[in-house]
Amino acid sequence: MADSLLSSPGLTTYDILSRHGVSRRDFLSFCAITAASLGLEAQQVPAVVEALETKPRLPVIWLHGLECTCCSESFIRSSHPIAQDVVLNMISLDYDDTLQAAAGHQVEQIRKDLIEQAKRGETEYVLAVEGNAPTKDGGVYCTVAGETFLDVLRETAEHAKFVIAWGSCACNGCVQAAAPNPTGARPVHECITGKPIVKVPGCPPIAEVMTGVLTYVLTFGRLPELDRVGRPKMFYKQRLHDKCLRRSFFDAGQFVESWDDDGARKGWCLYKMGCRGPTTYNSCATFKWNGGVSWPIGSGHGCIGCSEENFWDDGPFYSRLAKTPLPGIEATPQKVGIALTAAAGVGIAAHLAALAIKRGRAAATENKAKEA
Repeated sequence: MADSLLSSPGLTTYDILSRHGVSRRDFLSFCAITAASLGLEAQQVPAVVEALETKPRLPVIWLHGLECTCCSESFIRSSHPIAQDVVLNMISLDYDDTLQAAAGHQVEQIRKDLIEQAKRGETEYVLAVEGNAPTKDGGVYCTVAGETFLDVLRETAEHAKFVIAWGSCACNGCVQAAAPNPTGARPVHECITGKPIVKVPGCPPIAEVMTGVLTYVLTFGRLPELDRVGRPKMFYKQRLHDKCLRRSFFDAGQFVESWDDDGARKGWCLYKMGCRGPTTYNSCATFKWNGGVSWPIGSGHGCIGCSEENFWDDGPFYSRLAKTPLPGIEATPQKVGIALTAAAGVGIAAHLAALAIKRGRAAATENKAKEA
């Protein structure tokens, strides 16, 4: 049986870790590693230490709509910080119908009690949503404890501090909302309004990205800086193409033409096989998967762009994205060389012109001096 002290919602992360026998030195090391995983600078480590020392654990309600549970499967495989530390020490995961031990009316009452406490200003909670909501026929295609998921989502979101949308199902609809979308599935931001929402897309999202977002929220009490579509910039600001280990082959015009050709064996670029790396923003090339072991492109499979909107309908997956405008993507090394030579020529001409003007002005000044 768990220690009742450890289940207290008022305890901080440091309180919990101390009761587990974690030393002060190890706690500080944990904070430094956590800050590094968030991409924070060294001077921000004290802010992480202070937050985990002084702030009570963050209550989280984690709802599941139409989805396959791949986001939860990814989450529990985080390696820094590990999911065990996040769930048991950093947040108070009060409701999650996949991971919780309780069931039935008891667990539904926990959710409703948290909502009532938030209404009275006694506590705050974060709503995490995995999956989307069917809206056709009154939302009957997904029900929880006799209530439609759409109603549960709206009821819980109304009093949440902010909302985290886990995975492409919650962020952009994914396969459930793919054409012809028979259940009328809608992503979270189309079902609720008036609440700050951070989107953490991917099918599934990277484990360390999920735990990183939760850690940031706990540390700073706010959502991280978001990009134009609502994703945290710290994890979604760079294209996979820009950090891909096959980028040099792309630049050299060396492409895999079929899955069993010589280029595939040599690790050439997979763009012609339908890779969406040039149009996909995510951290796969940085964090990789399964504790940094590998990632799809590293394993020989092109990116399917699962963190981008409408990726499921943007197919077929193994066909080149000819319809997507990508400036310069068709350039051969010869064309690049010609362009660079032309650019260099323009630069030289501009330099010579400026030099001529400068010399002309100097001569005019000298002539005026002689006449005087």
